Amino acid sequence: MSDVRHVLVLPDRDAAEEAAQALGERFGVREEPRIVRDALAGEDDAEDAQWLVLLRDEEERLDAAALDEFAGEWEGWREEP
Repeated sequence: MSDVRHVLVLPDRDAAEEAAQALGERFGVREEPRIVRDALAGEDDAEDAQWLVLLRDEEERLDAAALDEFAGEWEGWREEP
């Protein structure tokens, strides 16, 4: 198995939590994605943070373009590895 991971970048915590829940329904993801706050260096303001949804795809069955479109529903995107 490979160590493929997808990172979805979302604008706020609510969007990240909603997207993480919807991943299971839309893509049949079995493992719960991790949600991580990513602030710019020196920034403490929550408005300056991005939220990352980290998703493992060891079987490489998830389509990158479909994930990018999915993240776009919450005004986010899929980060290229």
